[in-house]
Amino acid sequence: LRCGQVPLPPYIAGKRPFDERDRSDYQTVYASRPGAVAAPTAGLHFDKQLLAALDARGVRRVTLTLHVGGGTFLPVRTDKVEDHAVEPEWGEVGETVVEAVNTARAGGNRVIAVGTTSLRLLESAVTAAGELQAWSGDTELFVRPGHEFRIVDVLMTNFHLPRSTLFMLVCAFMGTERMKRVYRHAMDSDYRFYSYGDASLLFRERAIG
Repeated sequence: LRCGQVPLPPYIAGKRPFDERDRSDYQTVYASRPGAVAAPTAGLHFDKQLLAALDARGVRRVTLTLHVGGGTFLPVRTDKVEDHAVEPEWGEVGETVVEAVNTARAGGNRVIAVGTTSLRLLESAVTAAGELQAWSGDTELFVRPGHEFRIVDVLMTNFHLPRSTLFMLVCAFMGTERMKRVYRHAMDSDYRFYSYGDASLLFRERAIG
């Protein structure tokens, strides 16, 4: 950085000062395009050795871009969930991602999104016919209970803040009551929450499309 420092989430920055290690720790190993104000933290669980192991197992992986905005940290304060305004975030789904995802779905394989940011962008770029298309621009998609998922079958994600749009997203993916049980288990078992916390692997019960 030429000016300033790594923009840590308020629940980290409010408890301790910036640490020089945050320059590498609060960044995914596959990041390549500047623009986000926060790391897609599910990706922090991967290092180069783990990615190499996945490659060796034949797992096909592709990357997309979503520039996470400051709105990701804002709780929902409206009386009605649907009245909450989601801050636009810029993203891009390239042809390589489109080919990989559509080929996987055509072959009966699962599409696994690493992070709510990846899921949100994939679901923003789906056609009415249920196929992924190349896409770039701002997305204001608010994934909440009732959303009809078209692309993602499995989601790897961290544990999120209450009253957040991200918690609503996982409730949409798995069902609210089921996620409440998952989070109750996580709290009883002292799992770590938020950016530097533990991850979960969520399997959607019903595939659509």
